[in-house]
Amino acid sequence: MKKLTVILMSLFFILIYSVAFAQGCDDDGDEGTDDSGKPKLFGFIQPQYEFHFNDDKNTPDLNENTNTFKFKRARLGVKGNIPYDFKYYVVLENSAFVGGGYPYLLDAFVSYTRYKWAKVSMGSFKQPFGMEINTPCNGLHTINRANVSDQIVSPQRDMGIMLLGGDNKTLIKYAIALMNGNGIGSLTNTHGDNNRKKDVIGRVTLKPLDFLRVGGSFRYGFPDKDTINRTSYAGELEFKYKDFTVQAEYIADQGGIGASGGGCGADPVLMGEKRGGAFVQAMYMTNFNLQPIVKYEFFDPDTENKIENTVIDKLSTITIGVNYFFNDNTRLQLNYLMNSELGVGDNYVEVANDAFLMQVQIKF
Repeated sequence: MKKLTVILMSLFFILIYSVAFAQGCDDDGDEGTDDSGKPKLFGFIQPQYEFHFNDDKNTPDLNENTNTFKFKRARLGVKGNIPYDFKYYVVLENSAFVGGGYPYLLDAFVSYTRYKWAKVSMGSFKQPFGMEINTPCNGLHTINRANVSDQIVSPQRDMGIMLLGGDNKTLIKYAIALMNGNGIGSLTNTHGDNNRKKDVIGRVTLKPLDFLRVGGSFRYGFPDKDTINRTSYAGELEFKYKDFTVQAEYIADQGGIGASGGGCGADPVLMGEKRGGAFVQAMYMTNFNLQPIVKYEFFDPDTENKIENTVIDKLSTITIGVNYFFNDNTRLQLNYLMNSELGVGDNYVEVANDAFLMQVQIKF
């Protein structure tokens, strides 16, 4: 009873602040509309070229370099207001390279917005967990999210209800959601919700100074039926001074999920009982619309090394890239990914898997 009282008092304190985390692909999912009730069409496309350096000199007959053109994402949506207190947001993923090759409903939620200190959304949307996951897909600083984000924060989207408030100018911004836990059907399952219990997920950020934001996320849930549970935590930091930005995030997760993964085409990774990782990235916007960026990340899918016959124990990547902004709606991204692997006992295991990525994005 005491714990419940503390939780309710904490939520009451948080509710004095207003508006929202990004719930979908667009910046906030509800901006750019007015009270006329007219719907707004929006979306973005991300054609991409990839070159994977898979040519292993030790086994030339087994591995060869590969390259391809593809769509990272191709999304079309509509959003608007139902005068005067409701907003809607619907997005389709249309890329043949995501979700099994067929268009599917990605985000679709209704928001009640009368009370700016406490908005409520219900439908399909992103989990309110982690800084990088809740960065809009068309606003990511590197082409790929970090491995730890794609593997641990999975499913990235789910069905549920969420209470949220705050914005980028308030001291506190928060979101707390009750969700199914096994993702939207076309991405993670074909039979809908397969458990009676629900996941509790939340994120809070604080902005004590104009140039500093810190935050944390939590999740307790049941990814597969009622008996398998997991607990996840994350801490985040953003330092932004003029045109220089540094972001960092650490995510830890434990519980039984086996292989997970899967944001935006990421290959699932076999994971142990406990796993974790982090990333840090720095970028600088020059006067020439050119933004160089460097990112370091590591991911340990099995921190206790209990998976038998595991060759690769830890994964790390250094991404060196540059973003060029032709205008507010068009950009070019170039990324070179230097991947390295450690085996059990922190012995280097060299795998030929570096990559060069090029992506053009137009949003409308």
